Amino acid sequence: MWLKRAYQAISSSFPQGTPMSSSFAELFEESLKTIEMNSGSIITGVITDIDKDWVTVHTGLKSEGIISKDEFLDDNGETSISIGDEVKVSLEAVEDGFGATKLSREKARAAESWIILDAALKAEEAVIGIISGKVKGGFTVEVQGLRAFLPGALIDVRPVRDTSHLENKPLEFKVIKLDQKRNNVVVSRRAVMEQVNTDERDEMLANLEEGMTVKGLIKNLTDYGAFVDLGGIDGLLHITDMSWKRIKHPSEIVNVGDDVDVKILKFDRERNRVSLGMKQMGEDPWADITGRYPQGARTKATVTNLTDYGCFAELEDGVEGLVHVSEMDWTNKNIHPSKVVQLGDKVEVMILEIDQERRRISLGVKQCFMNPWDEFGTTNKKGDKITGNIKSITDFGIFIGLNGGIDGLVHLSDISWDKAGEEAVRCYTKGDEVETVILSIDSERERISLGIKQLGDDPFLRFVTEFGKGSIVIGSVAKVNAKEATISLSEGIDAILKVTELSQEKVDDATKILKEGDEVETKIINVDSKNRTISLSIKAKDVDEEKTAVKEHKKSEAENISPTTIGDLIKAQMDNKED
Repeated sequence: MWLKRAYQAISSSFPQGTPMSSSFAELFEESLKTIEMNSGSIITGVITDIDKDWVTVHTGLKSEGIISKDEFLDDNGETSISIGDEVKVSLEAVEDGFGATKLSREKARAAESWIILDAALKAEEAVIGIISGKVKGGFTVEVQGLRAFLPGALIDVRPVRDTSHLENKPLEFKVIKLDQKRNNVVVSRRAVMEQVNTDERDEMLANLEEGMTVKGLIKNLTDYGAFVDLGGIDGLLHITDMSWKRIKHPSEIVNVGDDVDVKILKFDRERNRVSLGMKQMGEDPWADITGRYPQGARTKATVTNLTDYGCFAELEDGVEGLVHVSEMDWTNKNIHPSKVVQLGDKVEVMILEIDQERRRISLGVKQCFMNPWDEFGTTNKKGDKITGNIKSITDFGIFIGLNGGIDGLVHLSDISWDKAGEEAVRCYTKGDEVETVILSIDSERERISLGIKQLGDDPFLRFVTEFGKGSIVIGSVAKVNAKEATISLSEGIDAILKVTELSQEKVDDATKILKEGDEVETKIINVDSKNRTISLSIKAKDVDEEKTAVKEHKKSEAENISPTTIGDLIKAQMDNKED
């Protein structure tokens, strides 16, 4: 059987017209003369047998060659050969030492590929290849069964960061370098694209107009936008023109390889630059924004971003507003937004202000809750007694924690009637529970004034009510200096006696007359209720006493001397009226 097939194969190798009557031996010897016997020669053989792992090929030589079945696999990993098929093989050796001819289908394929690539290089024609992997400086491309090198700069007309959309699929390349001895093949996709783009670009540029809608392919993504292939010309789709809503990166909207519909926003014919827009394909959500969201209205919003100064909340697709940190909580003005809301939270907000021209909306979260100062004012009033714990003590007073998370302030001057604020505050510590009196409620300024001393009577008021201006009082010298002395009139009640009020005679130094602990009798010459001060005078008391003594003396003389004339009687009556 194999002899018959071999005969057929050899017969086919003879020149047309060769007589078939010659003996087989002669025919065989003649065939050997027509077959090039050099190693590496490409010859035609006939498949005579196919089993599980091997393919037998007869080439008209002394013996058949056995080739691995794997060398006949196509691009899909399958074999499509049959017995009797003619195949090109490479002659490795006429006799391999075991009586068999050594053949290679793989090398024959490679030789055929080199011929095809050489023809494509000379004709400047494109070949089909598949980008199969990445190497230093570029990519590997499977083309005609050979592995070629594609420099990174030659993959496209523009630098491409993400090449996933180009890998593992048939693409056109041009052969730019071929060296069979070094097994070196260099291809370029850029050359194909430039040739194609030139024709498409001319057609596109002729028909391109601002405002028109075109289809494109996302070629590359950057931090600031995406480059779109419009067919021969690239356009820039800026990140701000992708969506009405805020996005951080173009990949949130598009991916490399996506087909998109875009609008021509601007076209510079001289520089061949095209600006594209995607959001312009739909309606502007900011149109009639004030009609949909009037000032003071409440609505639901989704938290989209957190910053140190607040958070951004989306009212609808493409419409965001800012909730400033000061508008998040009534009681905590400088709280970080993350303490109140989290990304993705649905929150109720109030529309505070809309600047349609600048596309800005101010929102408030706290306004959706009752003002705790207003709420406090509805349940409490001035003069009410209230108890709370001390939250903090400052240089100017004591802060008391109240219901609703708010604080009330007891000023230093409202701690004690008889002690200075700095001294009185030392009697209190943080956490102490204290009773206070509400002095005032100012919801607008978010202030509540409290008092501790107001729980009792004012000793100053009580004293000056009993001893007003002109009263003669007795006190002791608490302290004295050259210019004045402090006189203690009662517990917690001190008055000032200036040096000029010590005597009718001139006194330069009060310490020469008074010392601490001395008891003195004085006259109250002035009361300043606002500043809570009392002024005393010994001199005024002495003057009054002298006037009183003189009057009494005159009266006594008048009583002892009877009037002798009408004039004396009239004078006596006048003196009595003055008394």
